[in-house]
Amino acid sequence: MKFKYILSIIAFVAVSNSSFAQYAKDAIRYSTFQTGSTSRIKAIGNAGTAVGGDLTSISGNPAGLGYFTRSEVSFTPEFDGSNNNSAYLGQSSTSTKSNLNLSNVAIVFYSRLNTPSGQDKTKGWVSINWGGSYNRTNNFDESIQYGAKNNTNSVNDYYASLANSFGVDDGSLQAWAYNQKLISPYGTASNYTYSSNSFPGVQQSNTINRTGGQSALDFSVGANYSNKLYLGFGVGITDLRYKYTNNFNETGSVTVTENSLPVTRGFNSTYSRYQDTKGEGLNARFGIIYKLLESVRLGATITTPTFLTVDDTYSEGLANNLTNGNKYSNGPTDYPLTYTMRTPFKAAGGLSIFLGQYGFITGDVEYIDYSTTHMDSNDNYTNTYDNGIIKSTYKSAINAHAGAEIKLGSVALRGGLGIQGSPLKTNGVATKSVTGGLGYRLGSYYIDATYVHLTNSQSILPYDIGTSSPTVNINGANNNFFLTIGYRY
Repeated sequence: MKFKYILSIIAFVAVSNSSFAQYAKDAIRYSTFQTGSTSRIKAIGNAGTAVGGDLTSISGNPAGLGYFTRSEVSFTPEFDGSNNNSAYLGQSSTSTKSNLNLSNVAIVFYSRLNTPSGQDKTKGWVSINWGGSYNRTNNFDESIQYGAKNNTNSVNDYYASLANSFGVDDGSLQAWAYNQKLISPYGTASNYTYSSNSFPGVQQSNTINRTGGQSALDFSVGANYSNKLYLGFGVGITDLRYKYTNNFNETGSVTVTENSLPVTRGFNSTYSRYQDTKGEGLNARFGIIYKLLESVRLGATITTPTFLTVDDTYSEGLANNLTNGNKYSNGPTDYPLTYTMRTPFKAAGGLSIFLGQYGFITGDVEYIDYSTTHMDSNDNYTNTYDNGIIKSTYKSAINAHAGAEIKLGSVALRGGLGIQGSPLKTNGVATKSVTGGLGYRLGSYYIDATYVHLTNSQSILPYDIGTSSPTVNINGANNNFFLTIGYRY
């Protein structure tokens, strides 16, 4: 089936230094979502598993809803600023991007259970509380730019490798490159190899833009038993939006045939790729918090895999202008695909120690095995290649968070650290975060402000031609601000 052949071509298009395919990479991207939270929990490193009594419990550990003794509502906008420093063939480039988003909106309804007259109201089932929230759980917004003179190879070598592996069927990327004079067959009529027509020393530049994110509508219930044991259950409805644009430009000189004679002409080619993805999914959470001592809480959460249905449209196009006046353009050609997948199961455990009226310290760890991410086959797609890449390229990871809150009357000071383990088996680098914030309480109203600084690094290949493929090293940083305004009633 032609479409399944096209998928094998796409597998070579979007590669990193681990050479994994577009769909496998996207499946992992959609599996890295984080627990949505208020500014308060973000300020303590997002370590909320064993805290309780915060609206984050709706999307995190639902057992924490059992701690509420009043109804509550809050609203949290966010500002996200990203910065990427890229190094390519000895040249450095910087790109930035910023945007405003809605991070969290949450409400909880307190419901105390009736206790028969004469019985201790602090024993047995004390309350059952319900909550709902909207959370932004993953941010894909990113801009990457780089460029340099490449004296070793050309993207035309990539087109030639495709031609040698798959031929030059009409409509394929390598056929476009052949028709646009970027590659040619060299050798005899019965024994030839496709090679690049360009001379060494091409100028290359690449601009990549990603937008979108994941969000969730969460609904949870939490119960309080004897002010000692807290149990909770929740479901999440996930929404996915992702857009990707990649324009790779190369200029230089090529050998072309004019009037049966080889001549040298300047060329300016742009290989463009686009992706537009939408999806919906569902998961569930189970949580428990146990008050070991009045000042010590143990918490645990299990999150089921998220079952997603994804509508994806990938397209590519190639254009080339020669200095003899000839202009060529092919595409964009769309390759739509609808598929289903599941993200990994998650398990988290945490410990909180409360210091009376002076605050608390807390920490948690989360386990997730990215190699269990699974894509399902259908009539237009066979999952064997992508699932094989997922199992061979990715591994389990530990995410760790720790933080503290210090109360000074109506003011709270907060700080935290976080590490999100890399899903890659090799050459993976963890994402690290440093957080800090302030809180102020005035009667039934409160306001919390948080700053989150994240750092990460990655290496990508503009194109894959084996061991001589050029590499881009990218160091990224995000500076995010969150503001929560809440009311208890």
